Amino acid sequence: MDLSIDPELRRAAPHVALGVVCASVQVTEHDAHLWSLISQCADEILRTQSLPALSEVPEIKALRQVFRATGKEPSRYRGSQESLFRRILQGKGLDSINTVVDINNLISLESRHSAGCYDLARVCGPVSFRIGQPGEIYPGIGKDPINVAGLPVFADRDGPFGSPTRDSARAKVTVSTTEVMLVIISFSGSNRLDEFVQRTVALLRAHAHADSGALRSFIVL
Repeated sequence: MDLSIDPELRRAAPHVALGVVCASVQVTEHDAHLWSLISQCADEILRTQSLPALSEVPEIKALRQVFRATGKEPSRYRGSQESLFRRILQGKGLDSINTVVDINNLISLESRHSAGCYDLARVCGPVSFRIGQPGEIYPGIGKDPINVAGLPVFADRDGPFGSPTRDSARAKVTVSTTEVMLVIISFSGSNRLDEFVQRTVALLRAHAHADSGALRSFIVL
């Protein structure tokens, strides 16, 4: 997988860094042990975080600043990690989707960074992490079409398919997915990013039967 950060986005987000894991997996609907890890993490968030202080969490604050720099209002386009935190703190809880998506959400909660997971069979060619262009829209997962103009987006030859706020239906991971790319999106530098990449690798091996021989992880700076 060839993944690069576009210079225009780097100017708006000088500390951007990506932690990437590509793997062959077996996706299942639910894993009880994995869900217990998510529940423990949610309990810790309830003990240590509050809604009023959420905007001051450094990783969330960094993403909000980048959204402003690229022309999006953070209260309207929240980062996916902030949305997860808010659901927990509002008592709404999280939904189990499938093992890879659940791993993605756990990594996002633990790292406090936005994270996205994608079905590589639905990604065409080199991927650029860039700023969405005027008129670019994609159908979001379970939502109406999302206007991604001005948002940081992952785009391939067919256009944008993911962002730090909500991903597209085109590249979503399902139980039929066999090849995935999971990306941890940091706008506050690479500190601890390798640690969370290795955590992702371990979770994919334990809960999605990731094939060690077909597993690749790397950092994009």
